[in-house]
Amino acid sequence: MKEAYMVDNPLGEGKVEVLKTSDMFNGNPAPRRGKVRDVYDMGDHMFIVTSDRISAYDVVYPTLIPNKGPSLHALSIFWFNETKDVIPNHLIEEVDSRTMKVIKADRVDVEWVCRAYLYGSAWRAYNKGARTISGVDLPDGLVMAEELPEVILTPTTKEESGHDEEISKAEAIEAGLSTKDEWDQLEEATFKLFERYQSVAKRHGMIIPDFKLEFGRLNGELIQIDEPPTHDSARYWAEKFYEPGKPQEATCLDKEFLRSYLRNVGYMGDGSPPVIPAPVVREVSKRCVASYKVLSGQAKLADFNLKTVDQVMEELR
Repeated sequence: MKEAYMVDNPLGEGKVEVLKTSDMFNGNPAPRRGKVRDVYDMGDHMFIVTSDRISAYDVVYPTLIPNKGPSLHALSIFWFNETKDVIPNHLIEEVDSRTMKVIKADRVDVEWVCRAYLYGSAWRAYNKGARTISGVDLPDGLVMAEELPEVILTPTTKEESGHDEEISKAEAIEAGLSTKDEWDQLEEATFKLFERYQSVAKRHGMIIPDFKLEFGRLNGELIQIDEPPTHDSARYWAEKFYEPGKPQEATCLDKEFLRSYLRNVGYMGDGSPPVIPAPVVREVSKRCVASYKVLSGQAKLADFNLKTVDQVMEELR
């Protein structure tokens, strides 16, 4: 059953529809609902609908984020068109502002995580004394958000529930998740895609410090599937304000802003998820819209008047 309603646009432009759940075919077929997207399996192709749900720490929150679904959908379409010369992808056509039609491929059950900067869980591990991150030895003396000596590729398993686990090339081949040739091709494709993402982002004053990707098999070929780097699956930092040694959430265009707020209120995934207050919803909505419009060259970061987590906490008090 479709669940959608109109709310005030937090960006100040009248009303906007928020979508919690979709129902394209009156239950036949019913969608498989992920954390954010609803997927309709039509046999040889699928429809992917991007809702306004949001997740963090593997939890879906009761609060919807206006403008989120259409922005993430638009950025995915943008990236698929921008990188189809690097490796083919599953996009067939854009159906509407939330929906894309994609070719159905056999998923390679490995998630490809690329890191070019020391941040998030990698920084937390390093800060506690770890010097080997995903099999790569790092020197002493690095600081939060510092660019790494080399890009680190961190393949993980794809778990239906719980956390994905890191997996090596040898382990993946032994488990039958990939052949050696496939692994080598996908490793090369991930690095090439990262180069393209970085060059486009840099053109618009942004840094992509990390992201995750998935691939599939189609008629003996490998293609990119799922979603390219978006607000939900990558980090986006403003080059103008980038400073090693400091958090980047003040001007980020990714989900780390929400995670930072949640850490501030003491929630990291245990127990019932909290309602996200209106000032936080506004700032997350801004970042979703900006991630598409800035990366596609339609707006500048300064157009969005982003607030920091500290400013929002003060507003809430």
